[in-house]
Amino acid sequence: MTSERPLTPLIPLTPEAFLARASADPAVLGLVLKGSRAHDGMITPHSDHDVYVILADGTGSDLVRLDGHRSAELDLVVTTLDAFRGLGGHERYALARARVLLDRLDGEITRIVSAQGRLGPDEAFREAGGWLDAYANSLYRSVKNNRDGHLLAARLDAADSVRFLLEFLFALDRRPRPYNKYLEWELERFPLPGWDTSELMDAVGRITATGDATAQRQLFNHVEAAARDAGHGPVLDAWGEDLSLMRVVCR
Repeated sequence: MTSERPLTPLIPLTPEAFLARASADPAVLGLVLKGSRAHDGMITPHSDHDVYVILADGTGSDLVRLDGHRSAELDLVVTTLDAFRGLGGHERYALARARVLLDRLDGEITRIVSAQGRLGPDEAFREAGGWLDAYANSLYRSVKNNRDGHLLAARLDAADSVRFLLEFLFALDRRPRPYNKYLEWELERFPLPGWDTSELMDAVGRITATGDATAQRQLFNHVEAAARDAGHGPVLDAWGEDLSLMRVVCR
């Protein structure tokens, strides 16, 4: 019986050494940097280099061995071009704001990355409707729990509602929602149409901190108008009389 020798690093895995080695490998079609180092102004002393290494399908590159490497300086995902094309879901925002370091396909890697930042019209409408309904559900639970004196539950539901609301608002603009870390960065540079960024962030901060029912209802009034303008009125109408609990009470 034989035992496998432990893998040894191909190179000293500093970011600079790795990028130089990968760039020199003809099997590497592209290098894509994501995370803090792809967001201007977000780098800290603790920021590592999150890098996608995109290989030609069927390659025999030794870099395959480094897939999943993680250190304080360097995190690697080594993948094939076909697999990279199929990435999405939770990775979509990371890719949407990623920085292409190497593209040996005459701009194809860049086009794949760019496409992650824009949802298709049907996809966006479908997702927005689902997120709107989830937002309304958590909002309804929060204001009802607030009314009935269940204050912790009200705050927890309020926090949930904000998560769904942000998903909805970004889907309305056909964009993937940024991770919480990059929310302010994203909105400062790419505001949501029809929304004042400062006012929206103030409302989000107040609601998540306190579960304030009045603040939630005031925000819902704006959300309802935007939702109906975008064709999502039927999602809200399905809530029937329960909508009255979500809205600001006019006296």
